[in-house]
Amino acid sequence: MKKNFVSNSTESTRMFKSNFLESLSKVPFYIPLIVYIPIIGYMIWRSFINEDMTFLHFTMAFFSGLGVWTLVEYVLHRFVFHFHPQSSWGKRIHFIFHGVHHDYPNDAKRLVMPPSASLPLAALFFFLFRSFISDYLLYASFAGFIFGYLIYDMMHYALHHYNFKSGLGLKMKKHHMLHHYSDETKGYGVSSAVWDKIFKTNFSRK
Repeated sequence: MKKNFVSNSTESTRMFKSNFLESLSKVPFYIPLIVYIPIIGYMIWRSFINEDMTFLHFTMAFFSGLGVWTLVEYVLHRFVFHFHPQSSWGKRIHFIFHGVHHDYPNDAKRLVMPPSASLPLAALFFFLFRSFISDYLLYASFAGFIFGYLIYDMMHYALHHYNFKSGLGLKMKKHHMLHHYSDETKGYGVSSAVWDKIFKTNFSRK
């Protein structure tokens, strides 16, 4: 497989001529925490106060939403972020959304999704959730979904910038680095490798 250009520099490459658009494409790793923890808190509050959920039902709905996120993460990474269009404008869009990360994997300011992109996606998924499940389950399950997204973002940053010594962190770091530096057609899971195993896109033990 032909390898793309890869820079190990921690500096950012410029993507937009507009300073405003360029600023929107960069974000410190902690910004998603500031944006989404209050949203998760609100969803939990709605679950217990407005919907009067039992703790058991909340727990089941929350972890169901978390599970849905792991699948969405895999599908987006595999079929959207790694879709390679042939047109020049399509290649430009691909580079903006994900290609830049593969070319500059150590760029610390482009390792988590900026709110300018993640908030519209979150709103879209919220309305998708609302279309398929009742309000009783909606807020708890969406809290779990967003919690899964935060795990993904924080894990992604850590995999690139934290020196894991052992355990699950080291295992996932190896998994993700193989995706970057060995074969980008495998290892799409960032926060979990479960779906890679299920859909046979995992790396062999060898």
